[in-house]
Amino acid sequence: MDIYEEIVRLRRSGRGGALATIVKVNGSIPSYPGAKMLVRDDGSIAGTIGGGCVEAEVWQAAKEVMETGRPRMLAFSLAEDAAYDNGLICGGQLEIYVEPVEPLPKAFLFGAGHISKSLARLCSMLGFSVTVIDDREAYANRERFPEADEIVAGNYDDIFPKLEIHSGCYLIIVTRGHRDDMRVLRWAASTPAGYIAMIGSRRKVISVVRELVREGLDPELFRRVHAPMGLDIGAVTPEEIAVSVAAEMIAVRRKAASNWRALSMTVLGEGAPEAVRK
Repeated sequence: MDIYEEIVRLRRSGRGGALATIVKVNGSIPSYPGAKMLVRDDGSIAGTIGGGCVEAEVWQAAKEVMETGRPRMLAFSLAEDAAYDNGLICGGQLEIYVEPVEPLPKAFLFGAGHISKSLARLCSMLGFSVTVIDDREAYANRERFPEADEIVAGNYDDIFPKLEIHSGCYLIIVTRGHRDDMRVLRWAASTPAGYIAMIGSRRKVISVVRELVREGLDPELFRRVHAPMGLDIGAVTPEEIAVSVAAEMIAVRRKAASNWRALSMTVLGEGAPEAVRK
């Protein structure tokens, strides 16, 4: 199996992992500089860096790298006795670099208004694949969104089943009206998207969520929704709002622990289930 092709396949399918590479060798080891091992998000392995105790420790480190999103450098000294005990007749030293393999980030902008115009440009600059979706062809077109990877114009309910949503997807709801926002949120809340955000005041957000709960949706579905969307930077203009949302997307993507709890509780608060049922 070609590890690079497997990495591409994983990322495109919304999955991730960690890649371990032998970057420095001194003396005799059971592998070679540049050897690679890919640990997928389900714990399975492709490739090898020599087997034995080293590979087992790297596997553990890879799980940590996947959780934190931060790379690690590991150093090993294969003393003769320890190496022999593990079936490795060697006595060298090696360093292994373990880096995260993240899903290809995809931004889906529901609504093709002024905020989406600025956000599409920003997301493209930040490395996101951008899809713009609107029910108006006059707005969802290449002239307005030259940076978008895909533009879809049509009825939202017809489009939803055609979208492949995974944990690397970011869903931003900025449609032209309350009802369309609700329609998109109803669908989005049940997806495995890694980020869901909706424009609107806190009062509007609570109103929308309460109505969806009255329809029978589980309140817990909305606990991970970021709304009002974006970091609180006092944004006023469409461009400033786009910056605040892009910053929030980065915080989620990079697993910024200092922001995560405050952001994820924005919609419902600590007493969410009881509040939205009233």
